[in-house]
Amino acid sequence: MTITTTAVLVPLLPFLGAFASLLLGRRAPGFARPLAVLPTAAAAVLAVIVAARQGGGDPVNASTRLADTGSIPVDLAFHVDGFAALVAVLVGVVATAVQVYSTGYLRDDPRYASYTAFVSLFTSAMLLVVYSDDLIVLLVGWEVMGICSYFLVGHYWETAAARSASLKAFLVTKLGDVPFLIGIFALATEVGTFRISVIHTRLTSTASDFQLDHPTLIALLLLAGVAGKSAQFPLHTWLPDAMAGPTPVSALIHAATMVAAGVYFIARLLPVFTASAAALAVLAVMAAVTMIGSALAALAQDDIKRVLAYSTIGQLGYMTGALAVGDRDAAVFHLISHGAFKALLFLAAGVIIHAAGTNSLAAMTRMGGIAKKAPDAFWTLTIGLLALAALPPFSGFFSKEAVLGAAEHTALGHEAGVPAAVGWTVLIAGLATALLTAGYATRLWLLTGSPGRAGKAPLPAGAASAPDRTYPVRIPAVMNVVLWVLAVPALASGLLFGVLPDWFDGRSLDPTAATSLLGTGLAVVGALVTYAAWRHTTALAAGVPLGAVLAHPHAEPAASEAEAIATHDEVYGDIAAARDPADPGRLLLGPLHRHAAAGFHLDAVYGALFVRPVRAAARLVRFLDREVVETYVRGAGTAPRWLGAAVRRAQTGNVQTYLGALLAGSLVLAVAAVLVAAGA
Repeated sequence: MTITTTAVLVPLLPFLGAFASLLLGRRAPGFARPLAVLPTAAAAVLAVIVAARQGGGDPVNASTRLADTGSIPVDLAFHVDGFAALVAVLVGVVATAVQVYSTGYLRDDPRYASYTAFVSLFTSAMLLVVYSDDLIVLLVGWEVMGICSYFLVGHYWETAAARSASLKAFLVTKLGDVPFLIGIFALATEVGTFRISVIHTRLTSTASDFQLDHPTLIALLLLAGVAGKSAQFPLHTWLPDAMAGPTPVSALIHAATMVAAGVYFIARLLPVFTASAAALAVLAVMAAVTMIGSALAALAQDDIKRVLAYSTIGQLGYMTGALAVGDRDAAVFHLISHGAFKALLFLAAGVIIHAAGTNSLAAMTRMGGIAKKAPDAFWTLTIGLLALAALPPFSGFFSKEAVLGAAEHTALGHEAGVPAAVGWTVLIAGLATALLTAGYATRLWLLTGSPGRAGKAPLPAGAASAPDRTYPVRIPAVMNVVLWVLAVPALASGLLFGVLPDWFDGRSLDPTAATSLLGTGLAVVGALVTYAAWRHTTALAAGVPLGAVLAHPHAEPAASEAEAIATHDEVYGDIAAARDPADPGRLLLGPLHRHAAAGFHLDAVYGALFVRPVRAAARLVRFLDREVVETYVRGAGTAPRWLGAAVRRAQTGNVQTYLGALLAGSLVLAVAAVLVAAGA
């Protein structure tokens, strides 16, 4: 089998698995798990084979004409280079881990078949985006992922949080997709093709003097779609709310699909962005605001999954920052590294939520004993958090240092075509985020691993009494196995920094001394300061109640999560935060904590600027439709109805009445004729 045929099968197999799951999953439940796992696992194996055969050598291209549009044709084209090969491996491995993990996590879910079908379709769409060499075909995978995210985030549709989160994710990403589509058409019109490899070659070839006529406009239009899909400021607000979906879905979205698609898209078309210094400046500012803002918000969240969601937004900010300074090697390196440890973090969080019976960090710190109830989850979570905090020798250290090194390189004026100010913006924001990231990672670890200080204070309003889970919690073995498998790349994938340049553009990914010392030093400071704050506040936990509803210890993991999501807002009055004086984040952030917990009120701003005006316009349209348009419509029907009523009254069925009317009419006509004749 050729490498092209093998590459075609990689996205095709999960697609066929999704179709088979929808067709047979409910009729033959015994086939649901094999149809979920086997096609995805086979796709992962084939992706590894494609990567091994491609080997970082010359790109492999294949295409066939899909449609002659009369101007710019659309091709079903594949392009496999080092970037595509390795990202496809990441997608396949993470998707397989999610499917295997889900066999235990959602083992008794009545909608398991449809769930796995959408996960497989999600995987297929992302693989299509990775391998596609045509912008229109890429757009198909791009939009299919949006549809799948709507159904998967809303899997627990019985809860209001899941329903609103799925709708919000769909609408916010579509808001970015409108200018994204316009940008694709504008780019293709100027270059004369939808082929990504051709666009890249024309913009980078030294033998051609081709330049875009409107590079800033095109780049900013494309950037709007990327901001929506990859949850970058200001279109990032959907991602924390999307935590209302099942934890395996969160792992898939955050680690290998959807949010990674935007970063990968810019990496493929980076020459379009480097053609405009203004676009790079906007990208750098967006990355800087995203990194710092999301890190502050993560430090204030009470929901363990929302902490991880904001951390994803910040890590994506690192990737877009690397792209802003013109280094796609560092960006994709961090994408791969982040995919490994973020999948681990989310799946470990799913086990911890099941073991604790709550998603609330405030409740976990009082309950204590998580490390004993779910030791595999706790220690693999520790590995993931160390990688997230970018401490050596974990994977996050090497990939984050590659980003900071690239920013330093640009800041010192060594990157042609990229303003030094862009490099300084990314570098300063990246170092500040390193400090904050270590802080919220340490906070999460301390609150989940706390020995527990359960108090006897009264429960807050709305809270139900909950027993202390000192007894064992049943955790499916398959879930723990997946965690330890993912712990390996989370620990060691960063060591590939010496090999990856041969697969990418050849730029060095070696950590530099200055940024390594600064970044690691700030991370250590962030961890130590957070630990000191925790020691200062932890005594307050003894007087503050548990305040959360715990699921039954023998319920399936998904039931624990669904109940935790449904009760958090009811108990604490906020889906994100908890009024917990024992939270070290509250002490560290001070008066900023309230705003950070609410995501700096961006949802309220959008509500005032967009939601309320749209609703007001909708009410006006409804009024005009009912009171004006319908009045005319009703009037147009009333006149014929009245005329018909008058005619109907004359139709009595009495022959004498008809004869009398006939004679009267004849008499009238006769008199009229006589008068006319006399007048003549």
